[in-house]
This record gives sequence, C-alpha cells and structure tokens, in this order.
Amino acid sequence: MPRPVTLFTGQWADLPGEQLFPKIRSLGYDGAELACWGDHFEVDRALAEPGYCDAKRAQLERHGLVCHAISNHLVGQCVCDPIDDRHKAILPDRLWGDGDPEGVRRRAAQEMIDTAKAAGKFGVSVVNGFTGSSIWHMLYFFPPTSQERVNKGFDDFARRWGPILDAFRAEGVRFALEVHPTEIAYDIHTARRALDAVGNHPAFGFNFDPSHLIWQGIDPAEFIEAFPDRIYHVHMKDAARNLSGGRNSILASHLAFGDHRRGWDFRSVGRGEVDFQAIIRALNRIGYQGPLSVEWEDSGMDREHGARESAEYTRRMDFTPSAVAFDAAFDK
Repeated sequence: MPRPVTLFTGQWADLPGEQLFPKIRSLGYDGAELACWGDHFEVDRALAEPGYCDAKRAQLERHGLVCHAISNHLVGQCVCDPIDDRHKAILPDRLWGDGDPEGVRRRAAQEMIDTAKAAGKFGVSVVNGFTGSSIWHMLYFFPPTSQERVNKGFDDFARRWGPILDAFRAEGVRFALEVHPTEIAYDIHTARRALDAVGNHPAFGFNFDPSHLIWQGIDPAEFIEAFPDRIYHVHMKDAARNLSGGRNSILASHLAFGDHRRGWDFRSVGRGEVDFQAIIRALNRIGYQGPLSVEWEDSGMDREHGARESAEYTRRMDFTPSAVAFDAAFDK
C-alpha cells in the first residue's frame, strides 16, 4: 500500500490554516504535518479549550486531509541551547518571558511536555522537533575541547529531556528528533550517542530527513539502516552541494540560504543530490509504513510550484516491496 504523502506546514506558517488547508489538498497531498506555530496547531489552546482538538481535526477533514504528526521544532530548540536574542524571534512572548536563559529553557521544556499531552489529546502518536544543544558551538575543537566537556553536553541533554520523554511515554506519544546541525545529534555517531545518553528511551527516535545528511557527506540510506527501529517519521527534502570553482565550502561562508555562492543549499524534492530510490528501498527493508512528509524549501523556486511537483515526485518514487521473489516460478 502506498504511504500517505503529507506536507509539513512549517514553511507555510504565514498562511492561516483555513487558507492553507484547501491549498494543501489542491497541491496533491493526503494530509498535513502541522507545525506548532502560526495557527496551524496551538499547544496552549489544545490543552485549555475543550473543543479545540475536535475542531482542528474537523477543519482538516473538511478539506480531505489527515494528520499523522505535529511538529514543535522551535520550542524544542530552546530546551538545551545557550539562549541569546536570536531565540526571541522563534518563541511566543509567554515562553520568552524576561529572556533569562535558564528560565527560557525551563519554560521550553514544560511546553514540550505540554506538546506531548496536546498530541495525545489530538490523537497523533508522533511529535517531530529539535532538542537544541549546549555543545554544538564547540563542533570545531578549538580552543581545545575535551571529551569531558562533550560528555557534559550529552549529560545536559539527558537531564533536560529525560522528564520530557517520560511525559511522552505516559501519553503514548513518541518524540522524533530531526537529526540536524545545531542539535544534540547531527549525524550517525551523534545520534547513537544521544540514544545512549537517554538509555535508549522508548519515546525517543528520529524524524529522518536526508537533506541535513547529504551535504555532510553522509549516505542517508545508511542512517535508516543504522536505526531501523527508531525511524518514527520521514521528511522528503532535498539538498545539493555547489562546491565548484574552489571558492566555497560546506560551511556555507556565512551566506544566507538562497545565495548562489553557498557551498550547499536546499532544493525542491527530486532536484538535488538525494537518492530517494535508495531511501524508499531502505524504508521498505525496515518496514516503515508511516507518512512521507514533504518539507519544502527551495529559495529559487515558487513554493506552490515546488510543493506540487514534490508531491508528484514523492508518489512516483514510493513503491510497495515485493511479496514474492521475481524468480519464484522456478522454485521446486
């Protein structure tokens, strides 16, 4: 059976749901992965207003859409990060408060616990998001960075996220970290280390997104093979390197997304370097039957054009594994 194809609404948060949801259907999608910003899914209202979740579900159904997951990347980022004024732009005022860093981290942690409760109330079993990291800025080991300091970063992640993950487990909801630069896990080795840090907590797994792996030189299908029982959700998102001319690098030169001088950038699905056929085959091997959720980002393309072609491409790439060997007729 083909997997449902959904659209992550995070890049469309400038549009209210009532305007966006019919558009999602017209662009060829089965459902929406709702971002917890804009008015797409509001955690505080989901818990405070008795009819909110039913009304949101009815709103989606009215436009022929389903929802398999919600996503709270922006708040999750603030749980472990060294907080500065950039974080104010991604948080509501009620969570930013007076901006005291530890206060922001604690309020963000409570909001992630509340997100688990809201997801359970809404009837979805996966919340995607970020964790933040107290040690990402130490990626390059100069000034010299000891393994003791790195260990403290993973300990900080476990201390802050342990109670959050316990709340997720209590609600029957799983948290899927989008393995990504600036997070506690950004590649295969750090993903394994993050799992170890939380004692392989059953509520902790991954939102697989190949676009954040390919430019690092990681084979995305290898990530799937490394964590077959922890792939809780899948993003369809593409990226491409642009290292011609010997002038740039994968560090992106402090250039904004969309600048043609960058060493890499995101692309509409199917227009970058990601081998989606290999990914579908790997997902088939591990038995993943969840949604394929398009996270559309391409600064050089109209987003409606890109979202439509991404839905079409995803459907073409997806296929059901064979239940019989092609040469089974010769078996005795």
